[in-house]
Amino acid sequence: MTQHQLTENGQLKHFLTIEGLKRDLLVEIMDRAEQFSSITGRQVKKVPLLRGKTIMNLFFENSTRTRTTFELAAKRLSADVMNLNINTSSTSKGESLLDTLHNLQAMHTDMFVVRHNQSGAAEFIAQHVAPHISVINAGDGCHAHPTQAMLDMFTIRRHKEHFPNLCVAIVGDVLHSRVARSQIHALATLGVGEIRIIGPKTLLPRDCQTLGVHVYHDLKSGLKDVDVVMTLRLQFERMQGALIPSSNEYYANYGLTDDTLAYAKPDAIVMHPGPINRGVEIASSVADGEQSVILEQVTHGIAIRMAVMSMALGSQSTQQESSS
Repeated sequence: MTQHQLTENGQLKHFLTIEGLKRDLLVEIMDRAEQFSSITGRQVKKVPLLRGKTIMNLFFENSTRTRTTFELAAKRLSADVMNLNINTSSTSKGESLLDTLHNLQAMHTDMFVVRHNQSGAAEFIAQHVAPHISVINAGDGCHAHPTQAMLDMFTIRRHKEHFPNLCVAIVGDVLHSRVARSQIHALATLGVGEIRIIGPKTLLPRDCQTLGVHVYHDLKSGLKDVDVVMTLRLQFERMQGALIPSSNEYYANYGLTDDTLAYAKPDAIVMHPGPINRGVEIASSVADGEQSVILEQVTHGIAIRMAVMSMALGSQSTQQESSS
């Protein structure tokens, strides 16, 4: 899959997963996002990098932050954007996914941004589109969510300068989280000193030890002296069977509160990919507190997605355009 994402000269063609990508490429994405982040402060929040390009958002799952920030990112790059309503598309009438793609290709689309409930869907689409089309994975099943992980890395870099010195804890439903998998691959690639995952055994992958993480089942022990706390929501829609006794008991044991956050370093930052379930995985006082960077993550999502789209569509350096 990694080779399929890159062109012959190693440039980004598709962005399907972080697994297997080199550190230099992840740093390039963040560096380019840094250039784009200044655009939000302008009166005219646009650059002409993707003028004349057509980007199609194919969201087979509900989404607010991801779809909106992808759309804003494309428009700020001056691309034409189409949002396909899957519920009213021809796929709901029995048309195959491939036939739908071929019809959309005939409209001279340059990029598909895909969210799907099946793992591997974005990879499948990338293998069957025309050579000139790029595919961005906006989340597939329990597999990967690479742009979310990169906006998380960008947010961390804004607050914590050197990745190798950090201890990062991911708390919650890691088993069903595509975000957590992408975060772990990104953190490892960037050389983070220690990656911890915290949660009940029923919500952690069986092969989690092979991911190079340290596993904790006690929240307070897992949070001790960490620099970054990433909290995940309980994905009840993906659970098969009762994996936890109740939401209340989960919150009592794994909810991030002021008391449990106190075990982390005093300057630790709190992150959450959203949507937030207050009183289930995180207390409102923490989500809205001084250590929270949750809304910053949303803001940085626009710059990261601008960076990924501009790189995948073969744009040259943004330095001249972003300073014009």
